[in-house]
Amino acid sequence: MGILEWIGLKRVRDKPQNAYEGQDFSYLFGRTTSGENVDEFKAMQTTAVYACVRILAEAIASLPLHVYERTPTGKFKAIDHPLYALLHDEPNPEMTSFVFRETLMSHLLIWGNAYVQIIRERSGKVMSLYPLLPDKMTVHRDDKGELFYLYERQTEENPNFMNKGKVVLQAEDVLHIPGLGFDGLVGYSPIALAKNTIGMTLATENYGASFFKNGANPGGVLEHPGILKDPKRVRDSWNAVYNGVSNAHKVAVLEEGMKYTQIGIPPEEAQFLQTRKFQINEIARLYRIPPHMVGDLEKSSFSNIEQQSLEFVKYTLDPWVVRFEQALKRSLFLPEEKKRYFVKFNVDGLLRGDYQNRMNGYAIARQNGWLSTNDIRELEDLNLLTEEEGGNLYLINGNMTKLKDAGGFMTQETISIEQAPEEETDA
Repeated sequence: MGILEWIGLKRVRDKPQNAYEGQDFSYLFGRTTSGENVDEFKAMQTTAVYACVRILAEAIASLPLHVYERTPTGKFKAIDHPLYALLHDEPNPEMTSFVFRETLMSHLLIWGNAYVQIIRERSGKVMSLYPLLPDKMTVHRDDKGELFYLYERQTEENPNFMNKGKVVLQAEDVLHIPGLGFDGLVGYSPIALAKNTIGMTLATENYGASFFKNGANPGGVLEHPGILKDPKRVRDSWNAVYNGVSNAHKVAVLEEGMKYTQIGIPPEEAQFLQTRKFQINEIARLYRIPPHMVGDLEKSSFSNIEQQSLEFVKYTLDPWVVRFEQALKRSLFLPEEKKRYFVKFNVDGLLRGDYQNRMNGYAIARQNGWLSTNDIRELEDLNLLTEEEGGNLYLINGNMTKLKDAGGFMTQETISIEQAPEEETDA
């Protein structure tokens, strides 16, 4: 094969193909092996899913978000940059930054993708950001292999679209934050991938509701020694008197030799409560949430809850933070700005220990010279001291010195004085 033929074949193979068209992964939702039909909205009706989504969404939304500029002496908040106010305060006239980020995070946790329409000026400057519903969005490639997004607007969720129907959005006009996926472009829905787990949770909840609806008594059989002419009337009259929680513990009166035989399995024998508890832990495991944060304190104590909370920030929250930061930088900054500016969430407040540990840490840092009084006061959200008050002084213990300078105060003159004989004094 000639070199030109090889280059041509390589270009054909490397050209991105239209492999994502129509793959919105909605087919993953549906009926589960438990018999329950699971979709993203029904999943949110379970307390465990709702609690996990709310914990993560509110945690991301409440973190301070700033735009920074790199300088030769470090990094500084770029308050004058147009994106600073959009990300920190109001991404659009209808939403606060908290609501905006909470919405995007909930989309990621339910659908596995978060989409935002970017409204720009002609110069490329970002003017506003509007969330888009992930279940109305599909990712496509054109004939040249370039990505574009097809959004189907059916409601009034976005004021920038004048008409309802399909809207084509170019890649530079969409901020796409994908969750975990197999191709790096489209994320998969955690709810869809774990639909059997969530379906079993829904099934146990429905079983419990039905159990109490029937007066907290399992089903049974009414036996009659003879032949009943109207069994439906007997069943309906029995249910009317003894069915339901309000009729529980009533004394049953059986006539004509009738006998009641229980055939249901009591909840304790079916391990109903244990099953429900296990399903809560399963959903917490799906979102990597410590059990104590969704109300399960069985294996938690005062000695390990703080450590679990720190691990939540490190292993659960931090990957989502990095995902957000990199997606915001990739889509919102102009090419020449990416070298100078970046976006960063501040998680230091969540990583702080208790008051005593913080004070001990500050004391060590202050005595060893890498924190000043103002550095510490800023971390504790206190007003800074002036230069006259010594707020920016970096101090170090006087008994610390370089190894090569150890004993340097013992000069030859000092040694001579110490070795001189004492003067004789008159008795």
